[in-house]
Amino acid sequence: MTGTLGEAERKSRLKPWLAELKPLEKLRNLAAVLVPPLITIGLFLLVWQILCGQEGASLPPPSKVLKDTWELIRDPFFDNGGTDVGLFWQILASLKRVAIGFSLAAVVGVALGVLIGQSSFAYRGLDPIFQILRTVPPLAWLPISLAAFKDSNPSAIFVIFITAIWPIILNTAVGVRQIPQDYRNISRVLRLNGWEYFTKIVLPASVPYMFTGLRIGVGLSWLAIVAAEMLVGGVGIGFFIWDGWNSSLLSEIILALIYVGIIGFLLDRIIGFIGRLIAGRPI
Repeated sequence: MTGTLGEAERKSRLKPWLAELKPLEKLRNLAAVLVPPLITIGLFLLVWQILCGQEGASLPPPSKVLKDTWELIRDPFFDNGGTDVGLFWQILASLKRVAIGFSLAAVVGVALGVLIGQSSFAYRGLDPIFQILRTVPPLAWLPISLAAFKDSNPSAIFVIFITAIWPIILNTAVGVRQIPQDYRNISRVLRLNGWEYFTKIVLPASVPYMFTGLRIGVGLSWLAIVAAEMLVGGVGIGFFIWDGWNSSLLSEIILALIYVGIIGFLLDRIIGFIGRLIAGRPI
């Protein structure tokens, strides 16, 4: 009895110490996540500054980039009309095009992926066509889309759609084909209709493959829109980069590239987060 009381007393004395250690443990975990990338970025900026800070360097160092683009960073919301707008509006215009094109690609790609994953006849008929079309470079579609739509905005959206759809189709089809035959047999025994079969059997079993395709697709969409906007013009981050090149504004181009990378990273993480919510596990 005395031993039990002594152990209880020791535990009660340790509780305040353990409570104090929990915030320290959280700080250590946070530091383990943040410190390595911060060190890497710091070293990268240092090397960049040393290499490009010398006389006659072709590219501006980070200090000059920050100085030249400070007004763009400080006020990304200005709007002087036409294409003379802040980076927020440039990125927003690109994101709108990506949202439309990628959403269409996701809907059509998942539907076609389920179709060719379920049907051997559809797979044999459509797979050769998909394999040929997916090897066409995204910008090669731009003249065709301009001829078809007679307008730059739907043409850019079509380029996004045709770029993003292939990994979605192929990954979804692979996921559907991996569904165990026992699951299919159970659906027949339970007499599930098409929608029930999709939501209760196909979606849970193939969602990791599906969202792998969606993550690849959204990355390709962001790449395609930047390249397409360089050619079709108008407001958008791609045109902003091309206009900066024509005006010899290298610092603005570098700033835009940094924003492009950050947005692409966030888009990938958003799709991954949605996939984890639906699948209930990391994808």
